[in-house]
Formats: sequence, structure tokens, C-alpha cells
Amino acid sequence: MATEENGDSSRCFLVGKKTDIIEAKRINLTVGDRDIIVIHHQGTFYSMDQHCYHAGGPLLNGDIEEFNSMLCIVCPKHKYKMSLEEGEGIYKASNPKEPEQPARWYSKGIKQRVHKVTEVDGNIFVTLSDCPGWIESDYYQGEKGREELKKALAEKSNC
Repeated sequence: MATEENGDSSRCFLVGKKTDIIEAKRINLTVGDRDIIVIHHQGTFYSMDQHCYHAGGPLLNGDIEEFNSMLCIVCPKHKYKMSLEEGEGIYKASNPKEPEQPARWYSKGIKQRVHKVTEVDGNIFVTLSDCPGWIESDYYQGEKGREELKKALAEKSNC
């Protein structure tokens, strides 16, 4: 569990030591009222909601790949792709009416809530997103989505 660094509305949380997160490459934790992941990849820190917007897949286990010149995390559950910087959902498709045209990348818009990561004196802080409006990954941060995740986990452990 992260600790809130100040009492104001900035929602800035200390999540760990820089060296520890670099060594781990990824961590998942609860900050404030959100379950998030913090990722260190190629010298940069990223943070986003922990569960994929599509079906709640565990992004902690997702591969990081480059698509359309964007670093993306690939959900291990259904292979949905989200940009690490913006949370933009992307997919590749072709127009069946133009069979000679190759498939290209399209955007679904922002689907995964991302959070700001900063480093101060060797400590890593996450400031939770204050972007207004509904972003699809918000579903798994609410009571109904969390219950759905618990139910799916229980069913999986009974197999």
C-alpha cells in the first residue's frame, strides 16, 4: 500500500524507492482508491490502472511491445493493446472493400486511465489521474467491477 505524501487534493503517493522499482521492473499496488501498476521500461516510469479495460486482465503480466511507433502494454488475457503514455487502445485492421490496401493501426481513443509518475530524491511518486469523465478502465476500480474480478478469480482457482 502506498502512502499519501500530502493532505491536499493532489492525490500524490509515494510508491517506492527508484532502485527497487527498477529492479522489479513492475509493481502493482493500491494507492488511494485505485489498483495500479508502476512500470519501469527503457529508462522511463509509467503508471496505469492495474486491470485491462476490456475484461479485467492483469496488466502486470502483459508484454510491452512497440506498435505504430508507440510503446504499448499487451493484455495477456485477450491481447488488447494500450499505449503506456496515454492509455490509448489501438488495433490493426484492413478495409475489406479495399483488399489491395494493407492493414493499418487505428485508435479506439483513451481506454486505460494513466497516472503521472515523478521521481524525487530517489523516491517514486504517483499522482492519480484527475482526468474528468469516464474512462473504461474505471469500471474495475468500482464495486461492481471488483466483485466481477473476485468471482472470476474464485472460478479460476476452482478449476
